[in-house]
Amino acid sequence: MIIGLTIILVLVLFLPFTKIVERNLEVFLFIMGVLSVLVSQVLNWDLINEALIHPINITLAVLVAGLLFRWFQDPIEKGVLGLSKAIPYRLFIALFVIILGLISSLITAIIAAIILVAVVGVLKMDKKSEIRLVVLACFAIGMGAALTPIGEPLSTIVVSKLNEDFFYLLKLIGVYVIPGVIAFGVMAALMVKSRDESAAILAQNKSASDSDSNAASQTESYAEIIIRSLKIYLFVMALTFLGAGFQPFIERYLLDLSPLILYWINMISAVLDNATLAAAEISPVMNETTIRDILLGLLVSGGMLIPGNIPNIIAAGKLKITSIQYARFAVPVGLVAMVLYFIVIVLF
Repeated sequence: MIIGLTIILVLVLFLPFTKIVERNLEVFLFIMGVLSVLVSQVLNWDLINEALIHPINITLAVLVAGLLFRWFQDPIEKGVLGLSKAIPYRLFIALFVIILGLISSLITAIIAAIILVAVVGVLKMDKKSEIRLVVLACFAIGMGAALTPIGEPLSTIVVSKLNEDFFYLLKLIGVYVIPGVIAFGVMAALMVKSRDESAAILAQNKSASDSDSNAASQTESYAEIIIRSLKIYLFVMALTFLGAGFQPFIERYLLDLSPLILYWINMISAVLDNATLAAAEISPVMNETTIRDILLGLLVSGGMLIPGNIPNIIAAGKLKITSIQYARFAVPVGLVAMVLYFIVIVLF
């Protein structure tokens, strides 16, 4: 079983960088998820029922948001452009990432990702700046959404499992997460090109690959909105199967490790469902320092690859960002963030 799961994990880590898998990422992850539960021998009707039901709310949120943005595209575009011109452009970028990251804990990470896609499409950035903004915003959303139980599944599970109140995670990791969200916003402001620089690059290069960067500002057909929603459904179902399939592996090899070692091992949340990892690793008998270390490892690494968080796959899919393009920028950023947070948790 362990050998089989290890092979599946390696495939999930590396095959998304191939063109054939990248074009069918949701289907590939679904197949890997089914294989993992078969290898672990945990496939049963309860799990199938959970896999069928769990993605429904997320899928509906993506579908409804997609329809709303289609119906109100013009006023949304005018509002975003007006606001981006009313204040300095780089300040707008920084505030956008910071505010989106923080309010994702209230509006959910999914809705935050949909807003991200809509705004990026309106800004008409060059592809390099677009990728950087999306990656940094996804890091901010993935971390910020964990501050309340309604932001994302991980925070919901942790608060429920520990039988804590609504503000528990904000009190526990807020002092670490909020500065991180602000840092990602500042990085976005510094690392994206100015409006004029982006406009010049787009004007110089009219190739099909560059025109993709503005795809989000074009009016989507109803078929495209429905297909994207179905892909999200399949993706969440795949994560459910992957999480259940790797549960025996986690319970057998990870739970007795030091929290500081788990911090680094939890980088596998870049490809596995971090909510499942949190459910398996966190226990009410742990002290708050241990819980903090585990959570920070899961949250920071979730932005490193497209499968790591639902916002990543929503934004990358809509804006046609490939796995290689995403990882080329996100992995170094994630590794630096992991090192910095590790230093902080060791010292403090």
